Amino acid sequence: MFWTFVATVFCGLGAAGIALAIRAATAKKAPRWIIPVFAGLGMLGYLIYGEYTWYDHKRSLLPEEAVVVNEEQQGLFFRPWTFVFPYVTAFSTVDIKSIETDTADPEIVRFTLYRFDQTVTDAVSHRVHLIHCAKRELVPLTSDGSPAINNLKVLPASDPLYEIVCNA
Repeated sequence: MFWTFVATVFCGLGAAGIALAIRAATAKKAPRWIIPVFAGLGMLGYLIYGEYTWYDHKRSLLPEEAVVVNEEQQGLFFRPWTFVFPYVTAFSTVDIKSIETDTADPEIVRFTLYRFDQTVTDAVSHRVHLIHCAKRELVPLTSDGSPAINNLKVLPASDPLYEIVCNA
């Protein structure tokens, strides 16, 4: 967060410097208001660039055993360009090293699902889940290790999470 702020300020200063150079090259005939406009556009441009490159950057930091199973794109009303050019605001990964088969029932698989959210500060959360591969039923585990049956959902056969976990 701090380094994003510093980079944003420096992009604004750099863009303001370009506007100052334009004013100097035109013998100060260019209007003075272009300096803050360039500074604002430079900062806004850097922030938009950061939003659109966040997903690729985060994926590049993941280890090889982390497989992306879900991507979420969201259009935001205060960022109208996201309705035309949506970007990934959250994604989920499965740690394939965490996949374990239940000894009592080999159709039940336990794994850890990680969720990355692009917010003001990046957020990552993880939760252990169980999946019954024959029935395609997914259920998260509570902090004490018991299944949260009220959150049970049935996955479609084409779901990447189901395919990766049950075919691993």
